Amino acid sequence: MRDVHVAERDSAPGFAGAVWREAGVDAAEPFGGGGMPDEAAPEGWPGGILTRRGGARAPGCGGRVGPAVVFLYSHDTFGLGHLRRNLAIAERLLDTRQFAVHLLTGSPVIGRWRLPPGLHVHPLPPVVKTGAETYKAREAGQSFGLVKGYRAALILTLALRYRPDVFLVDHAPAGMNGEILPTLAMMRRDMPQTRVMLGLRDILDSPETVRAIWAEQDIPDLLDQAYDDILVYGSRALFDVAEAYGIGGAVAGRVRYCGHVVAADLLRPGGEGAAPCWSALRAAGRKVVLVTAGGGGDGFALMEAYLRGLPRGMPAAFHSVIVTGPLMQTAQRAALTAAAAGRDDVELVDYITDPLPSLRAADLVIAMAGYNTSAELIAARKRAILVPRPAPRAEQLLRARLLAGLGLVRAIEQGPDLAADLAREIPSVLAAAEPPPETWARLDLNGAERVAAHLTAVAGSRQDVAGPAWEIA
Repeated sequence: MRDVHVAERDSAPGFAGAVWREAGVDAAEPFGGGGMPDEAAPEGWPGGILTRRGGARAPGCGGRVGPAVVFLYSHDTFGLGHLRRNLAIAERLLDTRQFAVHLLTGSPVIGRWRLPPGLHVHPLPPVVKTGAETYKAREAGQSFGLVKGYRAALILTLALRYRPDVFLVDHAPAGMNGEILPTLAMMRRDMPQTRVMLGLRDILDSPETVRAIWAEQDIPDLLDQAYDDILVYGSRALFDVAEAYGIGGAVAGRVRYCGHVVAADLLRPGGEGAAPCWSALRAAGRKVVLVTAGGGGDGFALMEAYLRGLPRGMPAAFHSVIVTGPLMQTAQRAALTAAAAGRDDVELVDYITDPLPSLRAADLVIAMAGYNTSAELIAARKRAILVPRPAPRAEQLLRARLLAGLGLVRAIEQGPDLAADLAREIPSVLAAAEPPPETWARLDLNGAERVAAHLTAVAGSRQDVAGPAWEIA
């Protein structure tokens, strides 16, 4: 026996799904004569093997022997937000050494991301959002119906195979285009021991839009019948999800506000030794403005306007670093490269998997107003200008206005004068005094810890730990 890296791959043509995990198995016969390998129990658990199929189940974890199994479902149709939020939660769960954590993700860049050790990843064939509630297959020539059917079947198969103790759904109660409805129905009928939870970022869209979409898709009844808990990754004092989206009756009693979710590293002091993504030689001691748009799929307008706003014929007083992101179109990246050509005060970076060193080292960050980016900027206590995405949802616009109203960021709305607006605001923000410490404290950033504490209490695997303090709707 020795430790090897086991990779399962789906056999369906064109999908190339994979599951990565670390397990102690026999390299000569990694699948134990045709079946999936049993996995060695982690340190701190009674000796023996964690069996993935059936077997006696111990009290406190639905009768399972070994750590409780948690499924994190993340549909990931656009950008990196869902992936980063789920990885932050997965890291906290794995740190407890009391969970086997499985991430079901449709992110097209999961193979390039830095993953917490011990995480089981089950990639779903990626799709891309084309409208508020419409999608298509990301790979050209594939039928969306077939891709959706394969994703739905794979999710159901994985649930039957691993029989999770907790199924935590990110953002979409019915999944991408309703793909998890068969799994939710099966769990309610055949796996009643599974605790089904919905994790919502604080702002989904305008309240009127969310209420209309939820009514059309029968989401209120789904929340009532399929979900045991609704975890809000935000603060009720800042945005009352239950009131805004019309969550009432018995379901309102299942709503828990746990605070914003950010990666653990952002809440730890230090990290000054890690290098940022730009060249210190090119920065030449000047202040650094970092421009980023998450995955970059819709960041071109912001970055193009930023470059147009820089002084022409002379270098700016600051050094600009533009991270285009892994999802930006090739033609758009080429256009930005051409616009920055000949400027020693501008660096273009394709992609970074660990934004923390760069966030901490930058003097100013200009970004869109996605959930993760906004929370990370507050956690890093950075001067920031947020330029929210104008469509297809009002989510970013509402978030940018809220954070600007708290004095945490400056906000600029996209329009025909965006380049001039940025050129005017950047020197002002760079020269402004830092907000006092109590200003940063207005955003509760302990969401991942509260989620992990709640799942620990639900699984019953640490009887000596009190449940988290919640704001109950």
